Amino acid sequence: MSETEKKLIDSDNPSEQNPCLVMLFATPALEESLVDWLLENESIYGFSTTESYGHGQRASAMSLLEQVTGRQRRIQFLIEINQNLAPVLLQSLKLSFPGLHFLVIPVLSAGSL
Repeated sequence: MSETEKKLIDSDNPSEQNPCLVMLFATPALEESLVDWLLENESIYGFSTTESYGHGQRASAMSLLEQVTGRQRRIQFLIEINQNLAPVLLQSLKLSFPGLHFLVIPVLSAGSL
C-alpha cells in the first residue's frame, strides 16, 4: 500500500476529498460474498446495498423466467470512495469477482442535512 493510500485510509472518511461513487451490480448469488469482501477492505469507509432489476436485450444471459418478465434481479452496491483509490478497488474486485458490472461517477456534493 502506498503512502498516499495510507494517508487517505487513515483520515476519518477517506472519500471526503475528491470523492466518487462506485456502483456495482451483482447477481443475488454474489451478495453475501461481496458484502463480506467489502467489509474487510480497509479503503472502504462504508457502503449501501439495494435490490434492483436489470433490463436489456441480452436474452442469452437471462433465465426463462427472466426472459418472460423482462428483467433480472440484481443487488446494487453504492460505495463512496476517494477518486484516487477507485482504480485500486476496481482492480482488486476484478481479481475476486470477474465479470462484475460497475460505474464510477464523480460526487459533486455529499454530507448530512
